[in-house]
Amino acid sequence: MTTITSDVRAAMIAAAEQQLVASPDGDIATRAVCEAVGVTQPVLYRLFGDKNGLLDALADDGLRRYAEHKAAQRQTDDPVADLVAGWDDHTAFGHRNPALYQLMFAPRPRSHAQARGKIMDLLEASLTRCAAIGALRTTPAAAAQLILPANVGLVLSCIAQPELFDDPALSDRTRDAIFAAVLTPQAGSGAAETTDPVAAAALRLRSQLAVSGTTALEPAETQLLDRWLERLS
Repeated sequence: MTTITSDVRAAMIAAAEQQLVASPDGDIATRAVCEAVGVTQPVLYRLFGDKNGLLDALADDGLRRYAEHKAAQRQTDDPVADLVAGWDDHTAFGHRNPALYQLMFAPRPRSHAQARGKIMDLLEASLTRCAAIGALRTTPAAAAQLILPANVGLVLSCIAQPELFDDPALSDRTRDAIFAAVLTPQAGSGAAETTDPVAAAALRLRSQLAVSGTTALEPAETQLLDRWLERLS
């Protein structure tokens, strides 16, 4: 009887990824995964439930590697430049790992993979830094809901139909158009005009507190201030 360990689980995920990369239709065979690792089908069922569970585990493993790569990147003093670099890096990740990227981001029935939600959190953190210097027109959450679908949709389109989306500048032009909708005209300078200076100031202060925090207030006071700033912004 096979002893189920973390090494066995990791080996099955690696075998599933090898199959996925080699597959012309983006599918895997659970029997072949088990044979590659030298275990029986019941081991797969005990670890992952079914094939869909194995695919979810592979997608989440891709997210783990993506997040580790993001964490290793140097953060500069210019959050807007970091945001631009983040879009470009996300696009490059998709082109380097097309099969895995499609698994992580293309809609899949009964999927419980966490990739979109976790990467949305990373993006919101980057946008909060932009808001803290007055470079964001809207809230980090609203901006993230515009940016991530645009970035993911672009990459999925380029992977699925490269002959149709063959403009080498397409990613840059899409990025610039989306960022123009969420960033202030003079992003990073803090000097852009706004039709609602109170809302802009509240958004900037709320984001700055989220980035650096404060010791001047008690936790309950900080929560109350955050609520007030949220309403103002």
